[in-house]
Amino acid sequence: MLTKIYPENPNPKEVDKVIDILRDGGLVIYPTDTVYAIGCDALNVRAVEKICQIKGINPQKSNLSIICYDLSNLSEYAKVSNTAFKLMKKNLPGPFTFILPTSSELPKLYKNKKEVGIRVPDNNIIRTLVKELGNPILTMSIHDDDDVIEYSTDPELIEEKYENLVDIVIDGGYGGTEASTVVDCTTDEFEIVRQGKGELLY
Repeated sequence: MLTKIYPENPNPKEVDKVIDILRDGGLVIYPTDTVYAIGCDALNVRAVEKICQIKGINPQKSNLSIICYDLSNLSEYAKVSNTAFKLMKKNLPGPFTFILPTSSELPKLYKNKKEVGIRVPDNNIIRTLVKELGNPILTMSIHDDDDVIEYSTDPELIEEKYENLVDIVIDGGYGGTEASTVVDCTTDEFEIVRQGKGELLY
């Protein structure tokens, strides 16, 4: 199912439709400020496992990332030092994933790695969804390195490819092709693990 949501003015009816799917443990593909991504309610372990399966990822061995609406309840999901918080505040919302030690609120699934990626994308659609859901949303880009780029930027093509795997695809316009910049903040020696979109401000 494809639904059109406009970033400037997300239609509450469409948003509610997506929220119902997320609350039901459904999977959603949505735009971010980088690439289109697949996600679910980050606290619904069954849904998270489903996404890991689709992406061929072992959650015991891979870092999982979540999208938060802003940094206000960050400490529920990650342990964040003052220096890391200042760095994030300076750069978010934006195309960055900050890797932090997990906190006790997250399901056990995340604790195997003891780290979680935190995203606050500069995209009104996904942030509205997170805000309305009241939980963070697990996020993984749908872009595969060997994929035809167009597949991962055009919502209609994404829907064709994923319609049997996800419950809904949000058409928020064409997506980008460059992934987020990943910053390791597990210690205060911040390290850029992957340079993607955006220049980190220190």
